[in-house]
Amino acid sequence: MSDSVPDPAAGEAGHPDDQQRLPVTADVVEGEAVPALNDAERQAADVLFGDRLRQAVKYVEHLCTTGISHGLLGPREVPRIWGRHVLNCAVLGPELPAGGTVADVGSGAGLPGLALALVRDDVEFTLIEPMERRVEWLDTVVRDVGISNVRVIRARAEEVGDEVLADVVTARAVSALKKLIPMTFPLLDDESELLFLKGRSAGAEIEAAQKVLRRFRLNPPEIQLLGEEILEEPTTVVRIRRQ
Repeated sequence: MSDSVPDPAAGEAGHPDDQQRLPVTADVVEGEAVPALNDAERQAADVLFGDRLRQAVKYVEHLCTTGISHGLLGPREVPRIWGRHVLNCAVLGPELPAGGTVADVGSGAGLPGLALALVRDDVEFTLIEPMERRVEWLDTVVRDVGISNVRVIRARAEEVGDEVLADVVTARAVSALKKLIPMTFPLLDDESELLFLKGRSAGAEIEAAQKVLRRFRLNPPEIQLLGEEILEEPTTVVRIRRQ
């Protein structure tokens, strides 16, 4: 997994051609459904999404409207939708291998799968979600936003091990590691890895999953903080490579 690519927009801040780039301003963030971004979120969104920022805004519009009516997101999350959810997931994008494949387990509201697909259009994503209502919502968003590098499968991860093999398997808010690893391991291709978005309990989850890690012969997990330079609160990721 050493062929991960750098941030797609890294190094462009302050460039004299910045006026030609797509900043997050009122003409981009349209409609009352999308909450205002603070300055830090504006800069991070511009860096991570680049010329796909308008698509990201349209995705956020879905999250803040039909995402709530479908029970995918609580109304209280709307004011912090960018920082706590969308940017929190999108910052994982630069860690993905160029031209690779990603299986996102328990995709729900498309976090992290859809956010990552907008950051990395060179990567192919398979979103795995067992609930029909959520799958229908994901399909609608993919079509409406115009995300071409995503397919959605209605299934449990355990059911598609023969159909889906990926370079990277992602998950967010699905389960603790000791349950999540057996669920996602069958989706791993050779020389692949698990990238799980976690919170402050990451260390405790790793300790509780030691038997599972040994059973599946996985390398010791690494806890990484991503986005420290552009996010107000960095994203905690547990990275587990296959031996």
